[in-house]
Amino acid sequence: MTAPKPFDRPPGSALAGGTAGPGALQPLVAEVLAALRRGAARRGGPLPPGGPAAVAERLRALLAPSALLPEQGDPGALEALVEALAATAADPADPACAAHLHVPPLAVAVAAELATAAVNPSLDSWDQAPGSTSVELAVVRALAGLVGFARPEAAAGVLTGGGTESNLMALLLARDAFPREQFASGRLTVHCSQAAHFSIARGAALLGLDRDAVVPVQTAPDGRMDPRVLDWALADARAAGRVPCCVVATAGTTDLGAVDPLAAVAAVARRHRVRLHVDAAYGGGALFSRRLAPLLDGLSEADTIGLDLHKLGWQPIAAGVLLVREAVMFAPLEQRAAYLNPEDDEDAGYTSLLGRSLRTTRRADAFKVAVTLRTLGRAGLGALVDRCHDLAGYAAERIAAEPRLELTAEPVLTTVLFRYLPQRGAAAGAETDRVNAALRRRLLEQGSAVVGRTELGSGPGSVRLKLTLLNPGTSTAELDRLIELVLAAGADSEPPDADEQRETNS
Repeated sequence: MTAPKPFDRPPGSALAGGTAGPGALQPLVAEVLAALRRGAARRGGPLPPGGPAAVAERLRALLAPSALLPEQGDPGALEALVEALAATAADPADPACAAHLHVPPLAVAVAAELATAAVNPSLDSWDQAPGSTSVELAVVRALAGLVGFARPEAAAGVLTGGGTESNLMALLLARDAFPREQFASGRLTVHCSQAAHFSIARGAALLGLDRDAVVPVQTAPDGRMDPRVLDWALADARAAGRVPCCVVATAGTTDLGAVDPLAAVAAVARRHRVRLHVDAAYGGGALFSRRLAPLLDGLSEADTIGLDLHKLGWQPIAAGVLLVREAVMFAPLEQRAAYLNPEDDEDAGYTSLLGRSLRTTRRADAFKVAVTLRTLGRAGLGALVDRCHDLAGYAAERIAAEPRLELTAEPVLTTVLFRYLPQRGAAAGAETDRVNAALRRRLLEQGSAVVGRTELGSGPGSVRLKLTLLNPGTSTAELDRLIELVLAAGADSEPPDADEQRETNS
């Protein structure tokens, strides 16, 4: 066989792994950090001004086909594209970027992410991720203890892409605990609150459940599921010949942050012998806080639990987790692939995590979580949670004191719902909705603030603005400024009165 010719590496093709990898990475990391600083300075605020068209225009030349895939490589590509990335980002580290469950990640977690990317383990087989397999198993054990499972050593879990994937997997495991003929006949039902995340309905559809399989359960005025209504709904389903396969409780709704009464819901689910899944993607982080953890009393009674540590855990995306009370619950996902997890390898102790995930190739996202848990401990993470909760309380008080703003409800976790009240016109109705929607877009167009928008109920008067406060470094002065920006944008978005209109026309 003829040996290949000597290989001249193209510029920029150095590898990140091995003993030489750190040397190759070091100057590139310095270049990235400098470009991030320049890009953030260019942006000058929480997001780039000008709206979608302006942002697309700023990136047009950089992303043109001839620039993105040139015949010869561009040695300045990393610097140019990183600077552009930062300059056109919505930066969750900016106190005025407060719309979504989108955190500024901890620096230590980002540093851990860099290490993971350089080593590049894949968790579909032990021989691709020897140490990372042990790390994920250890993180799952720690989180099983945090949620309060009675036998954390018997529990199992897997890192996921987030709450949507965790919810889909939980529904799949609940569905497949039943004979296929019941699923195929359209008899299975899933019961969740009216305020449950949309991924429950999407997951049920992806799993082939009947169009009316998801049964919404009435919520109380505070947004929490009513266990009595759940009890009746489960009984009604059985009386109609349906088979409830899962109850989904929510620990932290996206808008109000409401936490269903988990202990009472668990008691109803047990009485009806139905599996209980808790979507704690948002509220699960409250477990780090000694102050807020009691909100989740009863979580330990769940069969499956979804957590998102890229929310109240300050991890880079993604860091979702699905926990199961008993490892045997993963049985429906078990697969045997001779090239990944042959049975004799597993019998010899070469543990495979292939049967715990919907994915094959899978990043070692547990590593950054492990670094964060060990670096900050429960007390450190709890302090961050408590700080954000305090900021939400301050914002609510500040909003309630403003005549032009109306607070919707006292915050439970870190979200604050409110609306702007126009000086002219009804306090509720289509015009109020229009002004609130317009003021939010005005802030985005200016690049001055990212404020959330949602709707409570339907019809005129349903639009609300939302602050999701996940930056523990935000000061009360910065919150004051954000509220002043909302007030100014609201005033600018109101229609002129008749006298002003006449003056303008003249």
